[in-house]
Amino acid sequence: MARRRLPLWLAFTAAAFVYMLVAATLALALRHWLQLAPWLAIPSAALLPLPLLAYHVRRLLLPARALFRALSGSVAAYRDGDYSFGIAWDGSGELGDLVASHRALGDTLREQRLRLVQRELLLDTMVQNTPVAMVLVDAGGHVVLGNLAARRMLGDGRRLEGLSFEALLALGPAALREAIERGGDGMFTVGRDDDEDIYHLSRRLFRLNGRRHELVLLRQLTAELRRQEVQTWKKVIRVISHELNNSLAPIASLAHSGAELLRRGQLERLPAALATIEERARHLDGFLRDYARFAKMPAPRLETFDWPGFVARLHGQVGFVTEGSPEGHGRADVPQLEQCLLNLLKNAHESGSPAEDVRLALRRLPDAWRIDVLDRGGGMNEAVLSNALLPFYSTKRHGTGLGLALAREIAEAHGGRIALANREGGGLCVSIHLPA
Repeated sequence: MARRRLPLWLAFTAAAFVYMLVAATLALALRHWLQLAPWLAIPSAALLPLPLLAYHVRRLLLPARALFRALSGSVAAYRDGDYSFGIAWDGSGELGDLVASHRALGDTLREQRLRLVQRELLLDTMVQNTPVAMVLVDAGGHVVLGNLAARRMLGDGRRLEGLSFEALLALGPAALREAIERGGDGMFTVGRDDDEDIYHLSRRLFRLNGRRHELVLLRQLTAELRRQEVQTWKKVIRVISHELNNSLAPIASLAHSGAELLRRGQLERLPAALATIEERARHLDGFLRDYARFAKMPAPRLETFDWPGFVARLHGQVGFVTEGSPEGHGRADVPQLEQCLLNLLKNAHESGSPAEDVRLALRRLPDAWRIDVLDRGGGMNEAVLSNALLPFYSTKRHGTGLGLALAREIAEAHGGRIALANREGGGLCVSIHLPA
């Protein structure tokens, strides 16, 4: 069984009683043996046993002092995140209750810390192994966290923590820098032709430990879009097959009927049959011409033109507000570029944006021209933003889904690129970069 300690109040009472007994005995002895006066014998008897009393009192208080030091040390350890500290105490009373409560607190903190470490390990494993590149940037513009995908994309596999995010962007793809500069979410393309990768950019601001941070997410959509393109082409084949059948079946039937009418000599009904055949043939020709225009777009014939005249011709066909004063000369296939921008400006008007908020901005970059078509419509959700550049993808009931896809085809045929981004405050920004 554990050794039981006397309560401190009982020990002090016993010590005081013994001290008084010893002092009284000494006072009698000093007075009797040394013939001292009472006024001198009593103080002398009171002082003589004090060192012995102090020694025993000190020994009596040693366990309590050690306990208080242990409690203070455990509190300091908890403050520093060390919950392995334990206290052994076999006493009872108030000190025993205090030690038991402290021990229960330590057990609870250890369990919570273990669960927290396990959750952090799981979260870190998920963050590090996700294919989405994740970069956490602090208020000073330095990287706090970069997962494995971000290291591969921005740092050639090296750790990014502590580096300047702006410096990393300077070494990264130009399309990524431009997407970051536009602000908000959006899509951009890295590479060309068969080596092309399409990314979706997301940016979120929040406060961590009272300080502003930004989380940048880069999700590669290339494989997903390739699958979507296959599904889209299957849909196109079904649509074309349906349209061909709807036109060719009545044409064949009317041709047979016309031959019968001709054989029977019923010529008065023949013009109506031939007119129907002509109408269906023209409809089919127009339908196929629209799709062939996208599928067989000729290579651009580059020519030098002046931007003020080009923008003035656009103003004559669709309404918009020009930001800035476009100056200088460009080099492009003027009809193709004109068709591209007309499609984008018409889309801006159809987005629900007020007409005065449909704008075209032209800027000269060091090695390129940047054309922005802006509106204040409803913008695009993430699903639409991810598919908007696919051929024949449309959210409009009677849309062909060729406007943005044709704009992308024209921009890339000129050696440029196109990017979409939602604007802060609502609306969409479609940016085209063309070589200068």
